[in-house]
Amino acid sequence: MSTKLSLKERIKSVSLIFACGTALFSDGYANGVIGNVNTLLTRVYGADKLDQHNYSRTLSSFGFAGTVVGMLVFGYLSDKIGRKFGMMTAAGIVTLFSGLSAASSGAHGSVGGLLSMLSAMRFLLGIGVGAEYPCGSVSASEQSEEPGISKGAQNRWFALATNSMIDFGFVVSSFVPLVLFWIFGNDHLRAVWRLSLGLGVVPAAAVFIWRINMKEPIRYQKDSMKHARIPYMLVLRRYGGRLAAISATWFLYDIIVYPFGIYSSIIVDRITGGKSDLAVVFGWNVIINLFYMPGTLGGAFVVDRLGPKNTMITGLLLQAVIGFIMSGAYVRLTNSIAAFAVVYGIFLSFGELGPGNCLGLLASKSSPTAIRGQFYGTAAAIGKIGAFIGTWIFPPIIDAFGGPKSNKGNTGPFWIGSGLAVLSAIITFMWIKPLTTDGMIEEDRKFREYLEANGYDTSVMGLPETQSEVETESVSVDEKHEKVDV
Repeated sequence: MSTKLSLKERIKSVSLIFACGTALFSDGYANGVIGNVNTLLTRVYGADKLDQHNYSRTLSSFGFAGTVVGMLVFGYLSDKIGRKFGMMTAAGIVTLFSGLSAASSGAHGSVGGLLSMLSAMRFLLGIGVGAEYPCGSVSASEQSEEPGISKGAQNRWFALATNSMIDFGFVVSSFVPLVLFWIFGNDHLRAVWRLSLGLGVVPAAAVFIWRINMKEPIRYQKDSMKHARIPYMLVLRRYGGRLAAISATWFLYDIIVYPFGIYSSIIVDRITGGKSDLAVVFGWNVIINLFYMPGTLGGAFVVDRLGPKNTMITGLLLQAVIGFIMSGAYVRLTNSIAAFAVVYGIFLSFGELGPGNCLGLLASKSSPTAIRGQFYGTAAAIGKIGAFIGTWIFPPIIDAFGGPKSNKGNTGPFWIGSGLAVLSAIITFMWIKPLTTDGMIEEDRKFREYLEANGYDTSVMGLPETQSEVETESVSVDEKHEKVDV
């Protein structure tokens, strides 16, 4: 009997990766749409009322806090209860609180009450978004090495199903408010902001339904510690260094990428001459967010050839070069704001080609199945903390360099961001281990040997009820891979 997989089976294997990772679209959408919603709230309720409640900073703080909580808590739950449990719960949370965010209101029409409820809903939504990282992304990585996926495309499908989905979420999050504004116009901005938030329910609910019939990945069935004690001291001794290196690079990347969103508003303001027409502002936001897509899509088709480590270093160094060019030639570039916007877009694209695509790969495939959720969740949470710090420190940095209206104030962050990109590339080169084809299978084998050498009973690992079936399937994995070409 031939072991060659049919086209239908190969498509199913790829679709499982996307079922796991596509929910990260909600991360991109939720983080992207809130910027336009803030613009709309300012128009509806007035900047003075929002400033009285320190709304913008409070909202971003609650969102980041929720995301970090979700990453850490669900990192543990993903390992100890199951990947599917984590993914279904995460999708349910995002569906529920996207809807409740849109329904936010205050008692007797109180603006303060509305903003408080919206902030609380964003915190709870952030928990669901954060949960997708150690649950959905980890499952996608494990599905990428199962039968049906070509050995030369394992990293490609993971990148397309995770980071590309996040970036696509950013694009859609800027396009949806524009379309809604075209439909409702200036006189119905309340409908625009509420529907912009509420439509986040649709992709989350669709993914929830998509995942209902999923099973746990083979790697989790065979090598998890769901029913076993996790020997954390042994784990830290072997994987602490890897976790520190990946966490450091993720921290530095998020310090760079999240605060640099402030430049999109500067570009839009310069291009439009300070016009306040929402159709113009939202339209340019769509164009700027589109710059993410060439980087992530191009990087997905490069990462298997160069390897995630080398691809990440390449993206970081190219991003640093562009950042230094923008700093040195800022005055000349801003004389033609279209040229500045294009160069800025290239800067963003290289970030997605490198660390954007590769950090998730490195975090999910550098640790064994038994603690992969916690490893990934910890690294991602440290990255989010970097994003939070960056959004708070860059405005004072700009002011220290002379303010947002001065050339030094606008170029200072690019010098700093480019320097951090170089530092991140050095850390990656020196301390991050390169990944190999089917590396998770090999890592699980070495981890078992390491535990056994230290007196740990590895017979308690895996899911007993499926152990014999999994072992039968895993024996034929290599043989099947030879026959598959997706």
